[in-house]
Amino acid sequence: MLKNKLACFAAAALITVFPLCGCSDDGSGGSSSTGDVVSVSSGITTESSSVTDRDVSEQIKLVVTLTAGNSWETDGKSFTDYQGAVKNSGSSGINGWTVTIPLKSDIEIISSWGGSFSVSESAITVTPEEYNKALETGGEAAFGFQISGSKDAVDTSSVSCSGTAGVSQQQNGNSQQSGNTGEAIVNTGAKDVPAPTTDDWLSVKGNKIIDSSGKEVWLTGCNWFGYNTGTNCFDGLWACDLNSSLASIADHGFNLLRIPISTELINNWADGEYPEANYNKASNSYLEGMNSLEIFDYVIGQCRANGIKIMIDIHCAVTDSMGHMKPLWTDGNITEQDYLDSLSWMAERYKGDDTIIAYDLKNEPHGKQNESPRAKWDDSKDSDNWKYIAEKAANAVLDKNPNVLVMVEGIEIYPKDIKKNGNFGSQNEDDYFFNWWGGNLRGVADNPIDLGNRQNKLVYSPHDYGPAVYEQPWFEGGYTYDSLYKDCWYDNWFYIQDKNIAPLLIGEWGGYMTEPNVTWMTYLRQLISENKINHTFWCFNANSGDTGGLVKDDFTTWDTEKYNFVKEVLWQKDGKFVGLDHEIPLGENGITLTEY
Repeated sequence: MLKNKLACFAAAALITVFPLCGCSDDGSGGSSSTGDVVSVSSGITTESSSVTDRDVSEQIKLVVTLTAGNSWETDGKSFTDYQGAVKNSGSSGINGWTVTIPLKSDIEIISSWGGSFSVSESAITVTPEEYNKALETGGEAAFGFQISGSKDAVDTSSVSCSGTAGVSQQQNGNSQQSGNTGEAIVNTGAKDVPAPTTDDWLSVKGNKIIDSSGKEVWLTGCNWFGYNTGTNCFDGLWACDLNSSLASIADHGFNLLRIPISTELINNWADGEYPEANYNKASNSYLEGMNSLEIFDYVIGQCRANGIKIMIDIHCAVTDSMGHMKPLWTDGNITEQDYLDSLSWMAERYKGDDTIIAYDLKNEPHGKQNESPRAKWDDSKDSDNWKYIAEKAANAVLDKNPNVLVMVEGIEIYPKDIKKNGNFGSQNEDDYFFNWWGGNLRGVADNPIDLGNRQNKLVYSPHDYGPAVYEQPWFEGGYTYDSLYKDCWYDNWFYIQDKNIAPLLIGEWGGYMTEPNVTWMTYLRQLISENKINHTFWCFNANSGDTGGLVKDDFTTWDTEKYNFVKEVLWQKDGKFVGLDHEIPLGENGITLTEY
């Protein structure tokens, strides 16, 4: 399953300043504008302030940034991510903007967000969505896109912008939310960070997850990616404030944050190398001077202060926004040992802090019968056997920290007759059951994960998505709750919880609030609710191309429709959200586990 996760700010930005002359046109109260392009390079600013209308009442300045992110090749095609922003640095509001990005050769836009995009032979033109059309003084609109074509095709040195004057701060009290019915994230400062504790570790009993006293808990969280993409911190920090966002996640009742990260980045840290974390230094000034690992530690501290627990997700081997496309836990120079070492290092470093309570050992191992490499699940000790590798990975973690939970995802295919086709040798697709990447856990019935006396730390973690991501066979011709239960959920993974083998945590589910996707989400929510299945919703990020996010493109506005949908399966008691910490309540609207 492809989720377009746009990596951002991986290259130095060109900054261009545009003075906009707001002019009265016909006396009707409207306005027009002209833009003079002014480049800022190497810290030297040149400005053009020519005025063509004597009735100009005010001057507005826009600053546009455009940066190239990760580039990669797949099937002989080249791809590149880009991140841009328009900021009103003048003294008056604007009511519209247009960014023009020159092209040197043909490209195709694969995905985009934060604006409407059109492509001609010579340029990409970006205009705003309704919610980020109006910008007050200091307001900023972020946008991003992914292209197929040469990285050199996009001329980041000659980007231009124009805008329309006429929106005052009074008219547009919060530019990022203009025309948006969502709920704005309220700016907050850093919270005082309590010392780490070791009394919140969790264990498994049957198909339940319990605390140290034997009390059943319910993990109901969300995902926030970026440490896997090349941003080397959370994506979206080009637009939002880290402290405020984490506090808002807690206030909205998510008690667990699944953080995707790459093996490569972890091993960089272990080797004393700290790839630059890319974020907006204006809105996150308190992070200046910190390296990427120090920022990660800062995140852990703020999660602890807000009552949020963390699950580390080894999302990909190589740091790359498309790294999750690779089927195994190895890739290029990243070996199996590198993978195991990264888990050991993380578990050792944070063994005295129960803020990190779980490790998702590998995101979405996959591959079809005719693909090489591909992940399989059997009783062998082959290097591509995910069952065998997952046991080694679990022990690598538990050897360093025997207190954490380990999450094992499924694969993509499984033989219909394991006794006949147990070696995954058949090239005939009719011999296999197929499911989402990470969603096929049929192998547990025949060859369950064996952790010996550590079995009480094992949770199975499938992923499941709707027809907006891909039209799977079980969606064709319409579907019901009963048909999904029979055709997909039960035999692929729900049997594990139903037969009391182990608990489940659905690591990824979610999508756009459009039909037919909402119907699927409603049915899965029903399954989660009726069976109290643990889950982490995909995702907080706005820039997940296949699903959208809990926040809108500005990363500071909650999508209230989507949030209210998910809220029904967040752990609550008497109108309060229940956290997983015994001492620290979950945000401003939650309680501690002791109070539950």
